[in-house]
Amino acid sequence: MGLSLAAGAGLLSIREAASAPALSMTELRGSIDAGAAGLRPKRGEDQTRRLQDLIEQATRNDQWVFLPPGRYEVGNLTLPDRTRLTGIAGATEIAFAGGRSFLRAEDAGRIELSNLVFDGAGLALHDDAPAMLHLFDVANLSMENCELKGCDKTALRVERCGGRIERCRVSTIGEFAIHALDSTGLAVNANTIDRCGIGGILIHRTTAGEDNSIVTGNRITRTGATYGGTGQFGNAINIYRANGVIVSGNHISDSAFTAIRANAASNIQISDNTCLRSGETAIYSEFGFEGALVTGNLIDGAANGISIANFNEGGRLAIVSSNIVRNISLEGPYVHDSVGFGIGIGVEADTVVSNNVIENVARWGMLIGWGPFLRNVSVTGNVIRNAKIGCAVTVAEDPGPALISGNVFDGTPDGAIVGFRWHDAATKDLAQGAEVLPHLTITGNRAI
Repeated sequence: MGLSLAAGAGLLSIREAASAPALSMTELRGSIDAGAAGLRPKRGEDQTRRLQDLIEQATRNDQWVFLPPGRYEVGNLTLPDRTRLTGIAGATEIAFAGGRSFLRAEDAGRIELSNLVFDGAGLALHDDAPAMLHLFDVANLSMENCELKGCDKTALRVERCGGRIERCRVSTIGEFAIHALDSTGLAVNANTIDRCGIGGILIHRTTAGEDNSIVTGNRITRTGATYGGTGQFGNAINIYRANGVIVSGNHISDSAFTAIRANAASNIQISDNTCLRSGETAIYSEFGFEGALVTGNLIDGAANGISIANFNEGGRLAIVSSNIVRNISLEGPYVHDSVGFGIGIGVEADTVVSNNVIENVARWGMLIGWGPFLRNVSVTGNVIRNAKIGCAVTVAEDPGPALISGNVFDGTPDGAIVGFRWHDAATKDLAQGAEVLPHLTITGNRAI
């Protein structure tokens, strides 16, 4: 049976459509094609004015500007409100041509950047330009599938911004990859960051307060500490004074100092991260914080595993649960003048430590309290294997109460549970009932 007239007409229509030229991305998006508008990529030619004019024209009509593949050299480029700029991923390059700044935006409701390579070209920025891309007071920032490279300062600094930075690549940067200050609901997701000189992702606030940023699914490798110090630099993810932040599902390796460091950050969640070969403490929650949830992380290789510290500065209230901590060494990047290195998990106040597995620790599997700084700590259901001492607990003057119950210690030659006055052992093995101390409840542990 032959095709009906209607069916034949339909088939013809399909064939005609198939033979017609495909719609370009610019036609689909209703954007301005920079090439069609006369802007051509050319090395050694400053094209700031032409690109600036196209962007401003597009913002008046809420259009995208599409940059065809090639290298466009600019300096002091300013993005107005409603800038939408895109290219071909890995092929459209915006390079710094020199000047006081590379690219900046201020007081914008919306900025969208996608599929672009930003190259600092190894040229020095002016002293008052903190980053290649410096955006501030942007209510809704969308930066997606971009690449940033080749600058001796910070790649991207965003101040008082909301929105998202995702699926971007940042490499060979002298300072920080992404520095977010006083954010207004920012998501930093699925980025790849490699070889940044002093830090990866920073979520900071000028004064402590609600930040509520989400940092998830990022891959961060080889974070350096070229400025030295004892923890200010060299951290893959650093949260400072920012409350309500979630740090989850990140893969971090070879940080000069800490994989995830939260300083004075309350109500923080650090969960399900992989932290490999950290030069100092892998995960920190320190100084004046209240509320830290550290769960489900895998730590392999560090000078300390997890530290919940500084009760003397108000650091308190945490859960440390269901983590794997292994291969902890005595070697750190500086001479430690306090607790020291070689500790699997250390906590001080109002904290539950439960269901963790700790293995191959050079010094202490766990450290409970420090000097008089101990209050309301529960240590239950943990497995500690191959540590010089399984659990060191403070017995210095006037510590608060602690419960150590139902833990398994295997291969702890200098004792399963030992009381310490600061650095000095002050008891025999408390797991064997050597002494009864009024601030400690020790029961049901098994030492093999």
